[in-house]
Amino acid sequence: MFRRLFGRKEEKTEEEQQIEQTLQKTRTGVLGRIGQIFQQNEITDELWEELEETLLRGDVGMVTTEELVEKTRERVREEGIKATADAYLALKQEMVKLLKSDEPLHIDEPRILTVVLVVGVNGAGKTTSIGKMAYWYKQRGRKVVLGAADTFRAAAIDQLKVWGQRAGVEVIAHDPGADPGAVIFDAIRASQESRRADLLIVDTAGRLQTKFNLMKELEKIKAVAGKQVHRAPHEVLLVLDGSTGQNAISQAKSFKESAGVTGLILTKLDGTAKGGAVLSIKREVGVPVRFIGTGEKIGDFALFDPVAFVEGLLGN
Repeated sequence: MFRRLFGRKEEKTEEEQQIEQTLQKTRTGVLGRIGQIFQQNEITDELWEELEETLLRGDVGMVTTEELVEKTRERVREEGIKATADAYLALKQEMVKLLKSDEPLHIDEPRILTVVLVVGVNGAGKTTSIGKMAYWYKQRGRKVVLGAADTFRAAAIDQLKVWGQRAGVEVIAHDPGADPGAVIFDAIRASQESRRADLLIVDTAGRLQTKFNLMKELEKIKAVAGKQVHRAPHEVLLVLDGSTGQNAISQAKSFKESAGVTGLILTKLDGTAKGGAVLSIKREVGVPVRFIGTGEKIGDFALFDPVAFVEGLLGN
């Protein structure tokens, strides 16, 4: 996980390059100046003050900023670090630790059928992310089916069908206004029987009138899935618009409470300088980032890599 941050030079994978390129606006903005702070000759109180100010201006958030600075300072003291370059490396490593998850991604566990629910507000890139994820897994040998359980908007069903065609996967859908539970029931049956799929990704309603309604709707969908497939759904992924910065935290907390979110998909980071907020999102929501959208094309989708992300934020 710390391969390059520990100084060992390795060839970057295509996905690592995608992630770093996605964060170009953030890197060339405020956070990219952190490297300059650590070019000073000595580690002083002024260095730490300047670092804290820069992290805050980079949308990292007060609590996360204070934690990162304090942990880095503590390592510098305990390890007797004298060179600013080594202190900079310690900061990067603390960021990676913050973003790293010890919880495995259950999509990749061997089973007959894996069921993934995808949630998120309209406009965050939910349906687009589902199409990209379907394509990503299909390229890696999985047999994927999509379920159109966002039945409240006809446009959502049509959009999912378009992305299904782009990804080359089948979409199971009912008419607008249909019972989402019935959609997932049919999608699971189709995946298990005629389509012989091993991964079902389900689009759910982007926004209902109240959080209570959202919770009840998702509880019903989960119950239907759980009766047909052992321990389904195996993941509930929340799509977050990365360009909203710190505002994404309250949204993520709300969805975690009402939908039982197990992981995050980050979108639109290529068009914003607010990538630093991801550090706060992971810390305050307590849910790992699983995937990141890296552009507008169907192949612009990557498995989240904390090392590549930190290097994308700050530069090498």
